[in-house]
Amino acid sequence: MIERLKSLFSRKAESAPPEPSGETLLFNAYCTRLTIAQPAFAHTLHARRDLSDPELLEHLNDFCGYVLARGDGAMSRDKYHVILHLQRVQQHLSIGVAASDTGALYEWAARANAILFTTDGHVTDPQGRVLVNAADGKAAADACVPYPEKALARKAVSEAKLAARGIDVPLTLPPLVCEDELALRSKDEAVERARALLLVALRAESVASGEAMPVETLLSKMPLADDALSPKERAFLAQEAPSQQDCAQLIWRYESLNLLEWALGLVGQLPYPDAPVDSAAAVATLIEMRGPQLRSAGEILDALDLHYRLHWHIRESRLRKGGEAAGVDADVVMERHHALNWLVRFQHAGWDEVDTPT
Repeated sequence: MIERLKSLFSRKAESAPPEPSGETLLFNAYCTRLTIAQPAFAHTLHARRDLSDPELLEHLNDFCGYVLARGDGAMSRDKYHVILHLQRVQQHLSIGVAASDTGALYEWAARANAILFTTDGHVTDPQGRVLVNAADGKAAADACVPYPEKALARKAVSEAKLAARGIDVPLTLPPLVCEDELALRSKDEAVERARALLLVALRAESVASGEAMPVETLLSKMPLADDALSPKERAFLAQEAPSQQDCAQLIWRYESLNLLEWALGLVGQLPYPDAPVDSAAAVATLIEMRGPQLRSAGEILDALDLHYRLHWHIRESRLRKGGEAAGVDADVVMERHHALNWLVRFQHAGWDEVDTPT
């Protein structure tokens, strides 16, 4: 054993890539993949960090502000897609590269699904084409925000499913996060959130019915739900007489609960969102829960992609046509979209802050 340990510690460290020579250019690379290859070309790595560094999220938020402020400061489709990329970033590298090696850098950036920030203030795609010009905020005609192939394929499947139902969504809606970029919430987190949703929905429904169940009684039956409550949920439960409006909104949490029950494998399928869930069945499912296991990331992402595009269709129907989208329940879609965005850590937000932009 001693000789084995000696041999392990005596191994030569893996040789580092050589330093760049000649004119050197500085790039900041924003990679969405969880795992990326070590750059093999000559370079100087000035810094590298991932989301375990709490300062990275703050930096990314500031960078989103920088992107938005370019040009006239107004949001554009090109800026929006760049901001969506930044919100999915898992790793940030600051790297110096010889001017003669930029081609190798671009190849590496494409594999890492990275956009680049240059010293002249431009944001570029992996091939160096300008996505957001530092001066006018505009993109070059041939520039393209990078997306993993899995994300592009999933987008096409969702579009086809909706088209089969007579629902057309614009091809310009972007792909969403995919497996290679995903840090899904854990099974335990999902179970705890489901318990909190059940507690709040039961309280809201009982108050709205005129037969209010005391919070103490509910907590005695579901003591594990208490630790998982969000600040807004705690504030609701602290009210002796919640308003009917608040209760009506929170009764819809049964839909978020149902989505999490599906994600935990407690229900067999997630039906098309054209009608509310049977709340009594949702309650019984969680109370009788046995052996929850999170579904695969692919299944959860399939549901997210479909509901994202369907949510766009609902909002578009309201804004442009002045009415509700036929054959779909808007509230069910909104609650499912909220729960799905929470599951995939969209914008790294807690439950109360989860957004569902389309």
